[in-house]
Amino acid sequence: MHFKKFITIIAVFALALPCPVFADFAFKKDTNVNIAISAKEAAVVNTALEIFGRDYNAVFAGKVNISGNAQIFIGTLGNGSEAEKGIDLNFIRDLKLHQEGYVIQVKNDKVYILGSDKRGTAYGILELSRRIGVSPWEWWADSAIEKQNKVVLKNGFSLFEHPSVVHRGIFINDEDWGLTPWSYLTNEPSKIKGQIGPKTSARIFELLLRLRANTYWPAMHEVSVAFYQTPGNKEMADKYGIVMGASHCEPMMRNANTEWKIDGKGNYDFVNNRKNVLNFWQDRVTQLQNSDNLYTLGIRGVHDGKMQGANTLQEQKDALVNVLKDQREMIKNTLNSNPEKVSQVFIPYKEVLEVYNMGLKVPDDVTLLWCDDNYGYIRHFPNETERKRKGGNGVYYHISYWGRPHDYLWLATNHPAQIYTQMKMAYDKGAKDIWMLNVGDIKPAEYLTELFLDMAWDINKIDNSKEGLDRHLENWLSREFGAKNAPASRAVMNEYYRLAYIRKPEFMANTRTEEKDPKFKEVADLPWNEQEIKARIKAYDLLASKVIELSKSISPEKLDAWFQLVEYPVRGAAEMNKKHLYAELARHGLAEWAKSDEAYDAIQELTVRYNSLGKGKWKNMMSAQPRDLAVFQKVEHTESKVPLHLFKMPLAVADGSAYSSFKGTKPAAHGLGYNSGAVSLKKGDLVSYHFRNLSADSVNIEVALAPNHPVDGKSIRYEIFLDGALLQVVDFHTVDRNEEWKENVLRNQAIRITKTKLLKKKGLHIFSIKALDEGVVLDQLKVWKAERLK
Repeated sequence: MHFKKFITIIAVFALALPCPVFADFAFKKDTNVNIAISAKEAAVVNTALEIFGRDYNAVFAGKVNISGNAQIFIGTLGNGSEAEKGIDLNFIRDLKLHQEGYVIQVKNDKVYILGSDKRGTAYGILELSRRIGVSPWEWWADSAIEKQNKVVLKNGFSLFEHPSVVHRGIFINDEDWGLTPWSYLTNEPSKIKGQIGPKTSARIFELLLRLRANTYWPAMHEVSVAFYQTPGNKEMADKYGIVMGASHCEPMMRNANTEWKIDGKGNYDFVNNRKNVLNFWQDRVTQLQNSDNLYTLGIRGVHDGKMQGANTLQEQKDALVNVLKDQREMIKNTLNSNPEKVSQVFIPYKEVLEVYNMGLKVPDDVTLLWCDDNYGYIRHFPNETERKRKGGNGVYYHISYWGRPHDYLWLATNHPAQIYTQMKMAYDKGAKDIWMLNVGDIKPAEYLTELFLDMAWDINKIDNSKEGLDRHLENWLSREFGAKNAPASRAVMNEYYRLAYIRKPEFMANTRTEEKDPKFKEVADLPWNEQEIKARIKAYDLLASKVIELSKSISPEKLDAWFQLVEYPVRGAAEMNKKHLYAELARHGLAEWAKSDEAYDAIQELTVRYNSLGKGKWKNMMSAQPRDLAVFQKVEHTESKVPLHLFKMPLAVADGSAYSSFKGTKPAAHGLGYNSGAVSLKKGDLVSYHFRNLSADSVNIEVALAPNHPVDGKSIRYEIFLDGALLQVVDFHTVDRNEEWKENVLRNQAIRITKTKLLKKKGLHIFSIKALDEGVVLDQLKVWKAERLK
């Protein structure tokens, strides 16, 4: 079990006895700090000290010096440092039990920092940066560092931390319109198109250290030069102590998408070109013998597709058996005679999951990295057998995606409660060894990235409730923009996520990507009536006006950060919605087309402003039209030949949290849902809703749920009751990529309808939902009048 210890020691002395005066430790303005550190420390420890030195100078205008007359002692277990001698033995005993842990103790005007290993020591050093008020986003979001006169660490203060998840990191992906052009055109201009060089890598790695992450999958599209094809990148990873890995289609640290064209011979086909494929992998493994790496095993196509040379699933399975055998032999011969001591991962992504489910045997010490469905719903949770594996389990998760049924590459709008509930369940089911997050271009996914990595660092950091998530978001906003602005800012961001949960900004054109049917390429009406459309416009107008008003209270030095972290995403989402909603009304003669056109122009203006921030620091970073999809264009002025949906009032409606009674555990609410009122039901628990005087002979009971996948087995079911009588057992799981799944992820609801007679029209009716499996999240219950049942 992973846990944390936060200990404050208060010394109590008898007044009658003489005692020494114990002093607090204080960082002070215009004062240098002397540090003692062993010459034996790894590169990443010295890198972290360099970062802290920069931060300290920015806050206090002082320097951090290496000196024998030290006030801060830094060390790593086993190096014989003064830090290790100064830390209490009970902490050292506990520290030895955990990788990447650290202890900070304050004793009589001295600070001792001891890590269980090199990264633990680095995280301990950078905890000091947090304590003096430096945001992890000080560079990546221009979070201005506030100057201070004094920061005190109380005598007796101690902090012991270690990570909940072993490998924690990010994947730069679909970088075509953001990170890649920004890197090679702006941040470190290069004559080599698509080069993401060591200067950019260093900034990414510093961010990872500040966020207590340790693992990185670099960009892998053809538009970018491969990580290891750029001089200096590998050396930066080593300097920052980053564990390098690669995605599901990049085995053995090789970016086949771009590198095969440079170093490969023949086709990237293990079945028919085995020798050349093995040589291709061997060259990279040999190159990385002295680096920290997480090796992806298996093989897929040169990009995001199935392997070449094997057509059927059985052929793929047969090939993978040989691939795994050869890769393990390569690791044994090149890296360690005991392959179990080398970090390895197998990723059952897309068709590979089908092969795995056919009985593919993966070596027991290899971590299984399970995937979501690209829209934030995890497709497979470790079962009892998988939880017992020596290599353990992990999750590859998306907050940015290119593909079917539609991309979402522009704004980061995944609901924090969705991330929390899915990842918390994954952790509870044993996914504790690797957490990798597809962050797109990093920006504008700053908060969601930190939320994910905070959970990976300490799974108990957030209380399992809406209040816990609200507190995390408010604390984040307080750190960035001050406590005074945090409550109002939190309300704005919660509404931003709620509205996008109903429909992401990128989905507002009612189009789809990578579909053969031409109807999905044309902007079309959403299935909403006039009242719903106008209510949503009003909600976004109100949200945007609140952001603009709040901007007036943000300190001038924080305005750039405010625009990047709050104003651009919120106002961008508002204008995208207005563009398409006013267009839908205009197609039916219910609004002026000018309002849609104005919204389009507003997005372009906001984006120009974003790319002009910091005197051009972020030029080429933000694109308002990834892939130039129809949703991002100015809407063509047309007239609809199909009537707008008509308004229809249900007989009764209730959000999940509006239950009248429950049996079992009290349903947990996390703020998910169309009205932030969804509840998570434990297996076997039941909730009831009381409705009175339903004037109908027959009704359709519409149950809307979060479109989760089965947690245990192949079903995710509930029972529905009316007045105590069982009506139906409902299974709402979907088949991968079928039409229902597509509708579900576009609207973030799985909908099931049960039709029944009412024996009475007046009086009380009790509608009940009982979860038969784990993962049932009830969003809304609606009762509609139906045709009379015979």
